[in-house]
Amino acid sequence: MTIIDLSHIINPDISVFPGTEKPVFERKEIEGYPEVKITMYTHTATHMDAPIHIIKNARTLDELPMDRFMGKGMVINCKHLGGNQITLDFLKRFEDRIKNAEFILFNSGWSAKWKTDAYFEDFPTLTAEAAIWLTQFKLKGIGLDSISLDPVADMSLPNHKIVLAKEILIIENMTNMDSLPNDEFMFQCFPLKIEKADGSPIRAVAIVG
Repeated sequence: MTIIDLSHIINPDISVFPGTEKPVFERKEIEGYPEVKITMYTHTATHMDAPIHIIKNARTLDELPMDRFMGKGMVINCKHLGGNQITLDFLKRFEDRIKNAEFILFNSGWSAKWKTDAYFEDFPTLTAEAAIWLTQFKLKGIGLDSISLDPVADMSLPNHKIVLAKEILIIENMTNMDSLPNDEFMFQCFPLKIEKADGSPIRAVAIVG
């Protein structure tokens, strides 16, 4: 069995959504023992969006059953779509595999741009038609190695609204997707158990073999 880490490390020097404050680390010694006080937002580093993040009166992460955070995963390589959209025609090539998957991870190669200005620009995103089509499947989540399911400039967040309305979780800022196999694997993305959580940093991993 091989465990593949798909998560960015959390430290004060990471990429955050424009306008969001970076994490603040305060290293202390309390009675001679080291501790770290960390101040950060729930949508920091590799993290998950809950339905309530966008959809009013929807469920929070702590209201979802634990089995929503693990399941059969598949990866779709969309590196050649940089600056372009992930269309319905493109996704239909993978329809048979999507039918058997619970998590789709999109490998755009954008994690290589982590901690650069280019990370926020021109990453491939779903068309509305493609997002709606994906909601017909029994998906638990969609994972990305980029900052958002929508372009950064589009603050209306149409894809977020389409996907989260169906309680399909969104996992953003993933990394190391080149290490994933082309066939099926087990995917896990457990959030912190935060009360009324609109989102949470996660440790996303794939389990192979």
